[in-house]
Amino acid sequence: TAPVLIPDRANLDAAIHALDLRVDCGIAILCPGAEFGPAKRWPPEHFADLARKFLADGLEVWLLGSPNDKPATEAVLSAAGTDRGALRDLSGRTDLGTAIDLLSLASIVVSNDSGLMHAAAAVGAPLVALFGSSSPAYTPPMSATAKIARIDIACSPCFKRECPLGHFNCMMQLTPDMVWDKLTPLL
Repeated sequence: TAPVLIPDRANLDAAIHALDLRVDCGIAILCPGAEFGPAKRWPPEHFADLARKFLADGLEVWLLGSPNDKPATEAVLSAAGTDRGALRDLSGRTDLGTAIDLLSLASIVVSNDSGLMHAAAAVGAPLVALFGSSSPAYTPPMSATAKIARIDIACSPCFKRECPLGHFNCMMQLTPDMVWDKLTPLL
């Protein structure tokens, strides 16, 4: 059976207030980090492109992750350029329990194959899980509201922390438009 996480409403309310979050509209949560290594991380430019699409559709966009994910979220902000002011970087500003509570508010979550991907699935958030060097055959999000985004190329999955071929095509060629097509039915 699929794991289930129950949000703590009092903690969630406190976090919304403390982080000054807007929750009166749709919320897209992007999780650009992955502890295992860079081969599991979708390019920051792709996350930034997707963030712009969400913002154009009127959604709030939050970047979520641990303190270790700060370089990944900062790379997304940098790639977003002048649009970065509309993105809320919450990485390192919550504990895991609070991150789980915030994921429960999401209209959509887009996440690398990571702990937050599994947490989003466990709270039942609509989710697109990004796979490159890893395989959904081994670590799928266990949720009926999750979709898998990956491309079928000969070198994937390699299960390496860094691309052994140096091209990172498993994630580079997984375009924002391909991911958008996966998530549109979930919105």
